[in-house]
Formats: sequence, structure tokens, C-alpha cells
Amino acid sequence: QVRMVESGGGLVQAGGSLRLSCAASGSIFSINAMGWYRQAPGKQRELVATVTSGGNTNYADSVKGRFTISRDNAKNTVYLQMNSLKPGDTAVYYCNVNEWGGSSWWGQGTQVTVSS
Repeated sequence: QVRMVESGGGLVQAGGSLRLSCAASGSIFSINAMGWYRQAPGKQRELVATVTSGGNTNYADSVKGRFTISRDNAKNTVYLQMNSLKPGDTAVYYCNVNEWGGSSWWGQGTQVTVSS
């Protein structure tokens, strides 16, 4: 019914950049917030950044000044521009879509690996 397709992950050296994309499609009435979360091995999934339908953004302290979240409402797509990457950013990154009414959907995850 609802499909979330992520792309853009990969291997990058410390200090490099990656741009993640996540496109949502299907039976979505109206999207409220979209966001990115990440999960490293042995650790709990944590919030990275969110953006509301009105463009308000929120970032984890660990990524402020380095990551930028944005969205294209016409395409139901959310992006995460990641600059100045650190080895600590290594994780599986998941996009998330929250609909008005309470439904929530997750992407399949994309691996980001940052080497020293």
C-alpha cells in the first residue's frame, strides 16, 4: 500500500559528503513530518533530523552544522545532505514519514559507512 524507497548510502572517507534520498508513494493521505533516523550496531535507533510539512527543521545535536534535511512535497521525497562526515556517523539510516491521523512508515534502510 505504501512504499518507501531510500537511496544514496555508501562508503565515504572522513570529511566527505553523501546525500540520502527517500521517496514515499502509495496510499498516503497527507504527510506531516518526515525525518531521518539511524542505528549503529548494538545501539538504539536515534533521531537524526526531522522536517515538517511547513519546513520547520529539527536536528540532533551531534549533526547540527553538518547535516541538512530538506523535502520536496510534490514528490513526497525527503533528503539528507551529510557533510563533514565522521566515523561516528556510520550506521544504517532510515527515513520516516508521519501522516496526519497518526500513521507512520519506515524506509528499508541504507548503509552509511565512514572510514577514518
